[in-house]
Amino acid sequence: MRIDPVNGAAGRRLPDRAQRTGDGFQEQLNRKLGAVSFSNHAAQRLERRGISLTEEQHARLQDGVSRAAAKGSRGSLVLVDDNAFVVNVPNRTVVTAVDREHMRDQVFTNIDSAVLA
Repeated sequence: MRIDPVNGAAGRRLPDRAQRTGDGFQEQLNRKLGAVSFSNHAAQRLERRGISLTEEQHARLQDGVSRAAAKGSRGSLVLVDDNAFVVNVPNRTVVTAVDREHMRDQVFTNIDSAVLA
């Protein structure tokens, strides 16, 4: 039986790695580079709450995520100055962001670590 590299043995299109894992090119590139990305929800929270990060704070956030990853964390709360970021560590993606004013009302769930960055 001849196997077609594009369509597979039975004429089915074989999914590429990004389709199999659910990751797009940008997510894979960010993970390889160690960059932290922001989910749509997190980006909306940043904008709505007026949270902006300096380059130095962004570098500290990335370092905090790397430190959590080194310990095997899957979900982490990373604190950078007056802001808190809940991060999906394996994907290196910030899933939500909270500023100091809104922290008092928050309960952070689905995390297994906290990092002071």
